[in-house]
Amino acid sequence: MSEQDWQAAGERIESLIDASASAGPVARARAEELVRLIADLYGAGLERLLGLLHAHGALTDEVLAAVAGDDLVSALLLVHGLHPDDAATRIERALDGIRPALAAHGAEVELVEVAAEAEARLRLVGGGDGCSASSVKQTIQSAVEAAAPEIASVRIDQPAAGMIPVSSLFSRLGTGAPAATTRLGSGAPAGTTRIGTGAPAATTRLGTGAGTP
Repeated sequence: MSEQDWQAAGERIESLIDASASAGPVARARAEELVRLIADLYGAGLERLLGLLHAHGALTDEVLAAVAGDDLVSALLLVHGLHPDDAATRIERALDGIRPALAAHGAEVELVEVAAEAEARLRLVGGGDGCSASSVKQTIQSAVEAAAPEIASVRIDQPAAGMIPVSSLFSRLGTGAPAATTRLGSGAPAGTTRIGTGAPAATTRLGTGAGTP
C-alpha cells in the first residue's frame, strides 16, 4: 500500500463513521466501537511484535531508527503509544523536513522546549508578515501536530524585526570613553579632567597652565 493509499484509507474510515450517524446515534456509536476494537487489536499485535524482537536481540538501534523513519509504521506506533522517540525528537525531525521550504520564505525555526503541560514552544525568525507569516506558521504547526499528536498546543513566538538583544545592547554601551577616565559635569572648569580615583580633586589639571599646589 502506497503512502497515498493508506492516507486515503484513514480518510475513508472517518467518512464512513460520519455517514453511520445518518442511521442514528446508536449506529454511530457501534461504528466507532468497531474501529476502536480493531485498532486495539492491531496495537496489541504491534506491541507483541516489538517485544519479541527485543527478546531475541533483534530490536537494535538501527532497526528502531528504520521503524521510526517509516511514515506508516511511525503513525501506527504513535496511535498506540509505542513510538520509540519522545515528542521533542519527533518535532525536531519534522522541523528538519520543512526547513528548506521555510528558507524559501526567509524563515528559520527553532524548538525552544516541549513544556510539561504538553505545549510545544518554538521561535520563528523571519518569514515576513501578513499572509506570508501566516502561511509559514501554519506550515510549522501542521508539521508539529503530525509529528507529535499528543501535543495539546503549539506556541510560535516571532521576535520583532531589528530587535537588539539585551546582551548586545550592553556590550555597545560604555565603549566610548577609555577605562578609568571620569569626565566632570558642568561644575568643573573647562579642560579639567580627574585621572584615577586616588588623587584629590584638582590635583592634576590638564591644559590650564596651573602648577601643582
